[in-house]
Amino acid sequence: MPVWTCKQCGAQFGESRTPPSSCPICEDERQYVNWKGQTWLTREQLAEDHRLVWRDDLGLTGIGLEPDFAIAQRALLVPDAGGCVLWDCVPLATEEAIAHVRSLGGLKAIAVSHPHYYGAVADWSEAFGGVPIYLHGDDARWVTRPHKAILPWSGDSLALSDDITLLRTGGHFAGGTILHWRAGAQGCGALLTGDVAMVAADRRSLSFMYSYPNYIPLNASAVRGIARAVAPLAFDRIYGAWWDRHIAAGAKAAFDFSVRRYLDAIAD
Repeated sequence: MPVWTCKQCGAQFGESRTPPSSCPICEDERQYVNWKGQTWLTREQLAEDHRLVWRDDLGLTGIGLEPDFAIAQRALLVPDAGGCVLWDCVPLATEEAIAHVRSLGGLKAIAVSHPHYYGAVADWSEAFGGVPIYLHGDDARWVTRPHKAILPWSGDSLALSDDITLLRTGGHFAGGTILHWRAGAQGCGALLTGDVAMVAADRRSLSFMYSYPNYIPLNASAVRGIARAVAPLAFDRIYGAWWDRHIAAGAKAAFDFSVRRYLDAIAD
């Protein structure tokens, strides 16, 4: 039976003879149903019209779809002892992309910032022998394709190695997660934030939203919570959710400035 992918958000659903009746991620107020109505693609149909590409994105290998599909995020490979950690995910896994990741040392784990980027996590895990998929348990209700490799972690932090730690910041989703890569930026540290903290177009600042497409801002309490989670961390670089969306240097100061600016902007 086919595996189905939502054409609007890129979420992959489990095997069924017919497409799902709806996509809960698109029907949530943080996302939206396509103006032409809910539509679905099988995994094979998606692969017919799209391919995975990979290239350097400020020192990390990024993987994304061409042409752009759904939310158009790209995943990142964070190198570590024993294999790479795939940060965030894309809606497709192809033999060519899997072979390229093998050439870089393979995968040891997958971690995702929030449900909009779960994509084809099950396919990627299976391609590497069932490596663990770390999704925060606070977002368990949004998993559209349950899989035995999914490990719903709890609490505010989870160390995947000496250099890689997941931190639950909340915000965009209750289980919103960022990744701290201690060895990143030539040892100065890096944050991989997805759009929990969104790198702005100027690539010198960030912003925080509950819904980006529907323009719903995040409240002050949630932004302060993200700031508290980030405050103890050492980092000089931030990688966002899309190609070339990063703050290459001075990211700690940029983050602190951005929090202050945002809170001032939404104050009474």
